[in-house]
Amino acid sequence: MSLVHARKICKVMEQAMIAGAPVIGLNDSGGARIQEGVASLAGYADIFQRNVDASGVVPQISLVMGPCAGGAVYSPALTDFIFMVQDTSYLFITGPDVVKSVTNEDVTQEDLGGGKTHTTVSGVAHRAFKNDVEALMVLRQFMSFLPSSNRTGKPPIRECHDPVDRLVPSLDTVVPLESTSAYDMFDVINNLMKRSHGDVQKYYNYLLLVYLLFFPDPYFIQAIIDEGEFFEIMPSYAKNMIVGFARLGGRTVGIVANQPRVAAGCLDINASVKGARFVRFCDAFHIPLVTFVDVPGFLPGTSQEYGGIIRHGAKLIFAYSEANVPKLTVITRKAYGGAYCVMSSKHLRGDINYAWPTAEVAVMGARGAVKIIFREGDANTQLKHEEEYIDAFA
Repeated sequence: MSLVHARKICKVMEQAMIAGAPVIGLNDSGGARIQEGVASLAGYADIFQRNVDASGVVPQISLVMGPCAGGAVYSPALTDFIFMVQDTSYLFITGPDVVKSVTNEDVTQEDLGGGKTHTTVSGVAHRAFKNDVEALMVLRQFMSFLPSSNRTGKPPIRECHDPVDRLVPSLDTVVPLESTSAYDMFDVINNLMKRSHGDVQKYYNYLLLVYLLFFPDPYFIQAIIDEGEFFEIMPSYAKNMIVGFARLGGRTVGIVANQPRVAAGCLDINASVKGARFVRFCDAFHIPLVTFVDVPGFLPGTSQEYGGIIRHGAKLIFAYSEANVPKLTVITRKAYGGAYCVMSSKHLRGDINYAWPTAEVAVMGARGAVKIIFREGDANTQLKHEEEYIDAFA
């Protein structure tokens, strides 16, 4: 890329911010034009500055369709979402040859910076697709969930044909009674996407009145999640946390959920960062949040402590605390300890909190609490104490 190319890109981004239009970058670059020397590097820096200026103002999406190395990788990294194409797109600071000469590591382009690497290991990319055509088609679908800018405040509204009185009996059994049994949170989300719930609508109407006090022209949700469409973000990374977009009454909402099938739904470093970034994006573009909670706590262990789980976990607290969009929380089963506070609790200004019949909100699980409080007694006595603890505190 030359300095002139950079100026053209900067001009487009400046006009996008003025017009309130999303910025979509199709990336396939070998890096700076060496013949121009430092001038081409200045062009990259100018683009980086426009990426930062546009952050939170207009949605920025990068579609990596070929190799991107060196300075070319940082503009996508500064955007809101990165999509890649499997086997043909790459993101890395230095290529395999340089890695070999410096560290003596043998690595392929795909292993170093391919779509699979960045969607499953590094978390740099949000989705990877089979080919360019699929990537472009999914990108078009994805854009239907987003507003054009944070000033318009209204993502495209899709007409909802879902019957308001449809019943989904499977919701009665989808969450196991046994607190240690795994289940798929997608079953909860997908079933709720196929029904309408009158109580939810009433509470959202109440929240609408509150929201009107602060925003003169709000968009808001007056029904529950529409059937058929859930666009998951980062489905292959930090699978113990689910994030993505859906619709309520034709209007976009952000979904955040713990996944009990992976690490029992515990929050770890990657899940905390994944959730925090998504929540902050939704807040920047006035997208309401619906949070499904089944979390036994933060994942213990030296790898988490050494990796900075305290610092990264605080990012999720910060994101939920500063979010001014409507926040609805559904506790499906466990909500223990500090993780309960983190996951959009009432104390972090959550607007409405629902509890499933199987919900347990407590400082910790009954078995662990009883072992600390009642150190003596046989198995039957301990079991009795567990039942008493659940009745009293959970």
